[in-house]
Amino acid sequence: MRSVQRSREAWGLPLASVCAIAFVACTHELVGPDATPDDAAAAPVFVDLSSLPYPALSTYRFFVGELDQLEPNTGVLPFAPINALFTDYAHKNRFVWMPAGAQASHVSDHEPLAFEEGTVLIKNFWYDNTAPDGERRIIETRLMFRRNGAWEFANYIWNPEQTEAYLDMDGAYLPIAWTDSEHGAMSTTYRIPSASECFTCHKVNTDPLPIGPKPRNLNVDMAYPDGTMNQLARWVQEGYLAPGFPSGIQATPDWMEASLPMVDRVRGYLDMQCAHCHSDERHCDYRPLRLAYQDTQDPANLGVCVLPDDPIDASVTHIVAAGDTTRSMMHLRLSSTDGAVRMPLLGRTLVHREGLALINEWISSLGPPCP
Repeated sequence: MRSVQRSREAWGLPLASVCAIAFVACTHELVGPDATPDDAAAAPVFVDLSSLPYPALSTYRFFVGELDQLEPNTGVLPFAPINALFTDYAHKNRFVWMPAGAQASHVSDHEPLAFEEGTVLIKNFWYDNTAPDGERRIIETRLMFRRNGAWEFANYIWNPEQTEAYLDMDGAYLPIAWTDSEHGAMSTTYRIPSASECFTCHKVNTDPLPIGPKPRNLNVDMAYPDGTMNQLARWVQEGYLAPGFPSGIQATPDWMEASLPMVDRVRGYLDMQCAHCHSDERHCDYRPLRLAYQDTQDPANLGVCVLPDDPIDASVTHIVAAGDTTRSMMHLRLSSTDGAVRMPLLGRTLVHREGLALINEWISSLGPPCP
């Protein structure tokens, strides 16, 4: 098992709050939503599948205390994939909750875990140091929940007061400005996805599915309040993953780990950013690219010296023109913010500068030139 630590900061939680949390997966009682504020810290998660999705995020009681602190309740387990999907430099944290007795099981290293009825995946998006007051601004909380053998979506948009998030599946645009320690002053019009946009990325054929919780994406250490532990082993310990999964799961390369071979970093990056569409039976399976990690040992699946099937610029000769970014469709799409050109099409309005730099360095290193 790979040992790359996922830190407390990856959860997006105050250190003091993290250290106070204990995760117990065996006591998931279902009680009504009418607990008083004084009882909120002790009240368990409330998930009644017949009533989902609730109009307000607080009804689930996934978080205790002030809602905007995002402090997980008992049984709400944090997780972090080795590589994260870029979403306009938004910060994210992720949690999983399961009802009593439910367990996920291993299907294959590169497929999402098989989750049981009632499972909820939780993902929060926010920015720090936002204008005009320099405060943290939580934008949205996305849920996927398993009901009647299928995944469903529920998206919650946070109010300006940061006291509640309300169900909204129509999508929205939100102007946001913030200061980033690495990039300085930044701004964008953040896109909160609609239900159809969620489905576009999260599907195999016509079936919705999660993207991130695949065994090879979780085969990495995470710093929990009681110590650092491999995430898959922790899920087993919490009762959330059936024991006996393969011991030799190959972890996805961390694209930010400079000590790894460049091509492995590129494969890890494209796997998370692009493979949910550029794979068999996915939204862009009609394209020649196959960008899931298990497919990209073949350079042709990465687009190296492959002719583009939709030439949108006369200067572009290949999807990846070995040694020449200016002739590469991949560079053009990743460097564009034009909605008709950029890739990924959904989920970003800004250029991911660090990811683009990696891709460009890799393209420039390739040779010989494409015929």
